Amino acid sequence: MLWISCFPTASLFLLLFMCFPGQNGGENDQSTDIISVWEGDSISITCSMKGSENELGTYLTTIIQPVNVIYVSKENTSYILPALASRTKYSKDGRNLRVTLHNVQESDSNIYLCTKFIKSKGHHKKLNGKTTIVVVKAKTSEVVEQSPLYVNPQQGQSINITCALKSSHEDEGFYLLKTQMQPERVLYVSSQNGSTIFPAFANRLEFSKEEKKILITLHNLQKNDSDVYVCAGMLKSSTFLSVNRSGTMVLVKEVEQTHCSNNSWGIYGLIIVVALLFFALICCTLYRVDMKKYFQKRKPNAVYEDMSYSSRRNTLIRANAYVTDN
Repeated sequence: MLWISCFPTASLFLLLFMCFPGQNGGENDQSTDIISVWEGDSISITCSMKGSENELGTYLTTIIQPVNVIYVSKENTSYILPALASRTKYSKDGRNLRVTLHNVQESDSNIYLCTKFIKSKGHHKKLNGKTTIVVVKAKTSEVVEQSPLYVNPQQGQSINITCALKSSHEDEGFYLLKTQMQPERVLYVSSQNGSTIFPAFANRLEFSKEEKKILITLHNLQKNDSDVYVCAGMLKSSTFLSVNRSGTMVLVKEVEQTHCSNNSWGIYGLIIVVALLFFALICCTLYRVDMKKYFQKRKPNAVYEDMSYSSRRNTLIRANAYVTDN
């Protein structure tokens, strides 16, 4: 094993770290990065080294079975854990310490913590900084089982992810992590069923645990939830995180186009109905105008005919009168 076990109660240390991240000083940078790689790749972890006259140096330590991976003093002297010396390099860029670990192994999966030591009133003071969860996916071993391999839900739908340990192992806790597009923690469940749901899925996550299996339900999925989700287990008597090498690929389908299409059909239908009503109104109006004109024309014609007949009759009568007189 690469890591030297210094504290047998690593899970307690981790629980305290998760619940009280801001202890040991008020200048802590409590951000968390997640790095997911395959065995044989390289990783880099950057620790901020804010300038201070009282600064003594910066440590990079592991949280699961805590050990000091590297220490770099303000004067640039350094210590590297012998088991990692051949694979570990570091460089200082301004106020940042960049630590690179080459040819990573499954046993390098761990939670790394940047810690700065300063001298305050004659005492050494520890300031916890950024944490980095490193997930190294092994190409052979498979302690953590996970399903499904792939899901393709629509926006607003829910999915289930199952994490389980093989029967010969016992866990101290489980993580569900997003590891690719937007790496971040999703859920942590301890062996005592204590849990932390992280902000990305606040009010959108439910889980149930039965012996060595956890069923996790993610609700109301959005486009930015698309990612590779990986189960990572902290095992009893183990010095590193055990992860599922495949994970679950979640690709959330957008439904905005469908809504737009439905809305368009609704608009088209409304336009057609309005057009038909308008056409019917025009037809009705024209019909009424034509009928009105028809009746208006018939009435003058009838009067004209009557008047013509009366005129002719009067003319005939007068003509006869003249004839009689003569």
